[in-house]
Amino acid sequence: MYIAPFGVEQWMNEWETGAVANLAETCVDSMTAAELLELSGRREEILERMMNLRLSYGDILGSDELRDEIASMYGGAGRENVVIMNGGAAANFIAMFTLVSPGDEVISVYPTYQQLYSIPEAFGASVKLLRLRYEDDFQPDIESLEKLVTGKTKAICINNSNNPTGSLMKEPVLREIARIADSVGAWLYCDEAYRFMVHDPAVKVPSVADMYDKGIVSCSLSKCFSLAGLRLGWLVGPGQFIREAADRRDYTTISCGRLDDLLARVAIKNREKIFSRNLEIVRKCAAALEKWVKSEPRIGCVKPECGTTAFLRYDYGISSVDFCKRLFKKDGTFIVPGECFGPEFDRYLRVGYAYEPDVLASGLKKVSEFLRELEAEKV
Repeated sequence: MYIAPFGVEQWMNEWETGAVANLAETCVDSMTAAELLELSGRREEILERMMNLRLSYGDILGSDELRDEIASMYGGAGRENVVIMNGGAAANFIAMFTLVSPGDEVISVYPTYQQLYSIPEAFGASVKLLRLRYEDDFQPDIESLEKLVTGKTKAICINNSNNPTGSLMKEPVLREIARIADSVGAWLYCDEAYRFMVHDPAVKVPSVADMYDKGIVSCSLSKCFSLAGLRLGWLVGPGQFIREAADRRDYTTISCGRLDDLLARVAIKNREKIFSRNLEIVRKCAAALEKWVKSEPRIGCVKPECGTTAFLRYDYGISSVDFCKRLFKKDGTFIVPGECFGPEFDRYLRVGYAYEPDVLASGLKKVSEFLRELEAEKV
């Protein structure tokens, strides 16, 4: 079985360690264990539980308490609608492993996190791409989607908010996509890693799991919760799908870590405090990025509405890979080239802007210095 190399992850693996100004990181500024315990208001109690926790295999599907906490973030879900995985990437993999068989037809938005189209293709599906365009603010064209679906369409895969663009599909668009999926009996799968980081507090976006009876979503503690080091993610969906996913999970995951499970419960119980902390960082950083983009006449960007990433389009005669390599070798400023998301995006850069505000300011200053060099070279 062939699977395409994972462009973004391979780029991160190769270059991230030596980064001085990391503008590729997609998590909100990560919390320490001490910060999480202090925020909970139960530091000593939780520390005692951790010290006395027997480090055996944990509950196979995740503790009942954790699955109940996760279910409480979705309208009609119970613990039977939740399965725990070791991260959002593992959740996406198990979902595709459960949904897709050879000969199936899958539609995926593009660009997006590569798992959503490369894994179905590796499992033998015919994958059609619903291209998101800069000119359309990276919003899906509903008429194009209607033309792509057929009676063979097994699943439509979306990512809300979108990685890399930061675009957000609001409720009317999601309902149209669900309607189209329902018209052919297809599943609607949504990677919702950033859903809790909507920049405008007046905008409320429902989970796909709450609006379509064949809706399945993944999420994790990595992005919105600033706890990527806990390596814990989940799927939420119809009970029968979750049971089938759990059967396949047996081949990859005996259980997640008991410490991860315990600290995940602490985080989710205190999610409003965490989200408040993180949204303050995200909104401040997004405003700084927008100001910088406006100051650079040869840089364009569809303003991100959610999450921590933006897809910058530039007007210089250099490929995104060469751009990022030269920038990194110059002073350690680290950005992801658009080509990691497909050859069509060789004049784009993905910036992660919420890692640390000071890192963002320093990194953007260095990018501007590099742009002046390109201009002096008449690139």
